[in-house]
Amino acid sequence: MVDLALRMLLHDRLRFAITVSGVAFAVNLILAQVGLFFGLLHNSSVIVRRIPAEIWVTSRNTPNVDFAQAFPEAYVNRVRSVPGVARADNLIVTFLNIHLPNGATEGTVTYALEDFAAWNLPWKLESGDIRDLRRGNYLFTDASAVRRIGAFQSGDYREVSGVRMRYAGRSEGATSFTTTPVSFMDYRLAQRMNSNLLEGNTTYILVKTEPGADVARIQAEIQSRLPHNDVYTREAWAKRSDDYWIKNTGIGLNAYLTVFLGVLVGVVIVAQTLYTSTMEHLKEFGTVKAIGGSNADIYWILGRQAAVAAAIGFAIGALLTIAMKPGVTAIGLKLILPPAAWVVVGLGTFVMCILSAGISFRKVANIDPGLVFRS
Repeated sequence: MVDLALRMLLHDRLRFAITVSGVAFAVNLILAQVGLFFGLLHNSSVIVRRIPAEIWVTSRNTPNVDFAQAFPEAYVNRVRSVPGVARADNLIVTFLNIHLPNGATEGTVTYALEDFAAWNLPWKLESGDIRDLRRGNYLFTDASAVRRIGAFQSGDYREVSGVRMRYAGRSEGATSFTTTPVSFMDYRLAQRMNSNLLEGNTTYILVKTEPGADVARIQAEIQSRLPHNDVYTREAWAKRSDDYWIKNTGIGLNAYLTVFLGVLVGVVIVAQTLYTSTMEHLKEFGTVKAIGGSNADIYWILGRQAAVAAAIGFAIGALLTIAMKPGVTAIGLKLILPPAAWVVVGLGTFVMCILSAGISFRKVANIDPGLVFRS
């Protein structure tokens, strides 16, 4: 049966190539969309997940990490007094304007701490020493900002929100969902540069718990001491940031629609080519029944053909997706595909092709074995 299935599938090489190409295109479309979706979500919460804070204290109803709201910085003392808290520090996240040499202005989302090293932020440096931020009007900006603000190096000067600043270095990997450049500066400097909103205020409190401490208990205790704030675990806060962009930008719906279109394209092409091949080989299927073959044998042949098309099509589609990665990175996007995504898309490809084969099966299930003896 296996030989007959492959012989029938490869009888028309052009049709077989079209079938495999259709599956590969569908797989590539689905993988690319899923990868871009995860890449955007990675950008939206990468800094939250990188900071080793088990608990985040925010203003009430803050939608995501970028859209911070101020509250009194003295609240950090209440958090530090909670049993089980090893360290708690204020974090400011604010938007500032960088004035570029060409006269244009570009926004930057700025993270400000008193001790960056204690919170592993930024976690990767391309150049410079993060401790230099304590020396005065110094700034770190992520290297990904080159696409938005042009080339810059350590030692360059820029005017930031009316203040002459000097680049102390460049970080790597710190990104935002909107591709707005990410910068880092000293906590007190950030307050002075936006004194109307931030004088005596902060936007977040980062909390590191003692080893083995009950995080849920500490979270509840902090919430009771700060009833007008929200208190999240790191994962809950990262998910809230992700969910905001999914629900408010339409990327979730766009991803679903693209995946649906990919599946639809694959089903239509595979079903059409297998159906055409089946119609051309009705006598061969009649022969199978004439020699005692059952409907299960017929479907095994069709299923084998669909599985071969799925395997080859998925392999080609996966290779195309991998080949796309450098190009996607070059335009400032990320293509992130967790192992689970590869498995799900692979299994989905086989299911898609097997279901497509069912259309052909309906045509040959009731075929008359006597067909083989007719001229």
